[in-house]
Amino acid sequence: MAAAQNSKYLVTGARGMLGTDLLEALFGRDVTVLGRADLDVTDRDAVFAAVQGHDVVINAAAYTAVDAAETDEEAALAVNGTAAGLLAEATASVGAKLVQVSTDYVFDGDATEPYPEDATIAPVSAYGRTKAEGEQLALAANPEGTYVVRTAWLYGAHGGNFAKTMVKLAASHDTVKVVDDQLGQPTWTADLATQIVALLDSDAPAGVYHGTNSGSASWFEFAQAVFDEAGLDPARVLPTDSSAFVRPAPRPSYSVLGHDAWARAGLTPMRPWREALAEAANRGVLQTDDHAASSR
Repeated sequence: MAAAQNSKYLVTGARGMLGTDLLEALFGRDVTVLGRADLDVTDRDAVFAAVQGHDVVINAAAYTAVDAAETDEEAALAVNGTAAGLLAEATASVGAKLVQVSTDYVFDGDATEPYPEDATIAPVSAYGRTKAEGEQLALAANPEGTYVVRTAWLYGAHGGNFAKTMVKLAASHDTVKVVDDQLGQPTWTADLATQIVALLDSDAPAGVYHGTNSGSASWFEFAQAVFDEAGLDPARVLPTDSSAFVRPAPRPSYSVLGHDAWARAGLTPMRPWREALAEAANRGVLQTDDHAASSR
């Protein structure tokens, strides 16, 4: 059954970049907002109490420090894995739906064509392993009511992200070097939030969906597009490769996600990433506190 607009929604992790856009997409509906300070998603009793009285739970709470997770996997697993399972158990106990937001990092990045929703997961980082565990626990505990929505390369108005960082760097650097050997899908959190609400409003079956803007780009191409939309010269972005930016957690070199599940559910996949970026820029999403960047 579709989540009617008069349903009662609970959004966890609601103070973050995606969570804030989810609240905007749910404007006018009955929404309970719980940030990190309001709910410990690893506390079973607290989770079950919070879910009571709600028809839909959207879990945007996550341990997202990808590199830190390599040495703090237990803490990451508690938030990304165990908590997802608890929320699924709690929603199942009251007949509610759960949206578990996941990631492209559940894949190894060795593919050469978009990963279908049912592709075998094979995470290569601690962060990816913990998110994969969350997917599996959630689907097992509430199989009829869980939507796993994998996303990637998020940017938005509310919080730090790659797109804003590029604009900020332009204010203090003549050129910036960005890797061109990792392919993915830049995704605007406002588009993702709208898509999640559309999913809940539909009669789509439970299961895995890929919530990314369509098309693909390298980080280098994404950065060039950001410069272009910010009124900066894209030629100031220079290509390099991943060997120049060695970090503790390995990144998938290819994390383009396929969108067939949307069509099967009778829903339209998210629009092309470049189109989304243009609208985001028009709405001021790329603005930073340092306005010097846009005047250079």
